[in-house]
Amino acid sequence: MKQIEVQIMGQSYLLGCPDGGEAQLREAVERVDAAMCKIRDAGKVKARDRIAVLASLNLAFDLAAQQAAAPVSVAAAPAADGGDADSRAAQLIQKLDQALAGDDHLL
Repeated sequence: MKQIEVQIMGQSYLLGCPDGGEAQLREAVERVDAAMCKIRDAGKVKARDRIAVLASLNLAFDLAAQQAAAPVSVAAAPAADGGDADSRAAQLIQKLDQALAGDDHLL
């Protein structure tokens, strides 16, 4: 395993890097550095550990949002009742709509 030195918010870190993963690790470091510097430069938070936690949460939230927005592929295998995946999905959506019909007061 290779070690590379990186800078995050002006501080040096020596990180272990798997073979062939240097570009990906450097890209991750750039994202973390940019996120932390953005929070620091906003001036509301000064402590490095708090900045790191906020940046981590922001990056994790962004990743979760990207994953949620990614299209979900449903296998086209036939259902146990002979229907295909699209009809099963439609049935589930219909059941959810019925179950949630009276819950508009929650929004």
